[in-house]
Amino acid sequence: MSAFCEDVLGTADAVEIARRIRFGEIQAVEAAEAAIARAERVNPSLNAIATPLFDTARTEAGRSPSGALAGVPTFVKDNEAVIGAPLRHGSRGQPNRSSEKNSPFVEQFLSLGLNTLGTTTMPEFGLTGTTEALLYGPTHNPWRLGFSPGGSSGGSAALVSAGVVPIAHANDGGGSTRIPASCCGLVGLKPSRGRLIDMEGAGLFPVKIVHQGMLSRSVRDTAVFYHSAERFYRNPGLPEIGLVTRPGRRLRVGFFTDLDEATPSHPDCVAAVTDAAKLLQDLGHSVEPVVRPFDDGFLEDFFLLWSMLGFAVTRLGTRLVDPEFDKTKVEDFTEGLAGYFKENIHRAPAAVWRLRKFGHRYARSFDEYDVLMNPTVAMPAPEHGYIGPEVPFDTALERLKWFIPFTPTQNVSGSPAISLPLGRSNDGMPLGVQLAAPLGEERTLLELALEIEAAAPWPRLGD
Repeated sequence: MSAFCEDVLGTADAVEIARRIRFGEIQAVEAAEAAIARAERVNPSLNAIATPLFDTARTEAGRSPSGALAGVPTFVKDNEAVIGAPLRHGSRGQPNRSSEKNSPFVEQFLSLGLNTLGTTTMPEFGLTGTTEALLYGPTHNPWRLGFSPGGSSGGSAALVSAGVVPIAHANDGGGSTRIPASCCGLVGLKPSRGRLIDMEGAGLFPVKIVHQGMLSRSVRDTAVFYHSAERFYRNPGLPEIGLVTRPGRRLRVGFFTDLDEATPSHPDCVAAVTDAAKLLQDLGHSVEPVVRPFDDGFLEDFFLLWSMLGFAVTRLGTRLVDPEFDKTKVEDFTEGLAGYFKENIHRAPAAVWRLRKFGHRYARSFDEYDVLMNPTVAMPAPEHGYIGPEVPFDTALERLKWFIPFTPTQNVSGSPAISLPLGRSNDGMPLGVQLAAPLGEERTLLELALEIEAAAPWPRLGD
């Protein structure tokens, strides 16, 4: 389901669209109208827009926007407040009441001059790896309708991959930027903890795992976004990324593909990583296999922490989420997470303690390597219903653990990781390869990603 066509947007990325607007080759209003027309054409099939704000976008486009990506159309995920759109978090329990102001992060996001066309779909409170919330119905992967775009930033990923907009907001608590990047053939960088302005309330959680971000089709869009976002807010505790425009030094890369000998990844995911390893070796990097930097106990601790989110929503939603939140309308998976946490609450203090210590242990993985590489997900994008809201909780949780075993490590450690669309399944679906670096080393990842993109450019939808 492709929206690419011969309008003013064409196949251009955000940097190119912004350049055309800046030099008067096209107008911001024309860019907005083209993106709106694309959205209206493909969204009935994709079901990726939570709330359209098309008239507002038309008005904003006429106000001579400024910024590195001035006038570029975009969308914001439905877990950040956007003026004029209800903040639903993908939940039927949330009131359908329009926000009166933007969240602090949305102010940072829009400081680049981006023009938001609305909000995008997500699973309830971002608690699973697919986007099939009962509030909206399932969101489709533009590469193959009936398949998941991943989650939780699935709506944003579907719209960027389909060509409606070149860039969209995403955030990531256990892989929610990188998972849909893999499923939809996109670039998805989860930055270092604190690199961007945090989601409101993130500090209330015992381990700060949620990181803001975005999705794009080109590495340079991601590089320009992070460079420009730091002009609005820069964390003095992290090294500045700067503007990344060229490859960097030769790196020591360690790669792994499986959880353990008894739990291999899907063969297509393994092939994507081994092919990427050969590419990096051909480019002059030192590449060798390594043992995975986490054990089974880590994943059990993480999913117990994750279940705490479901417990907090169902038990404290009126205080933590919205005074009008109706907990009787939450989905079975959210309620199942709450029950799982309640049953295992006695294990929570020790799990939290271990997770807080994990960052130091994970950092030692980079004593001998600059970058670690692995599959972004352990299997290609599943069909709708594999981990959807109709699946019994115990089954859905086990399938979720199998689908996304790799990405939570960087959420807990706080270090950056990027998914690049370097692989394809046997039936043609995109597959991501994840590259991870030490805390604060986004520049290393972006330099390497630029080099990989130039050496082995990935196709966009329809190529």
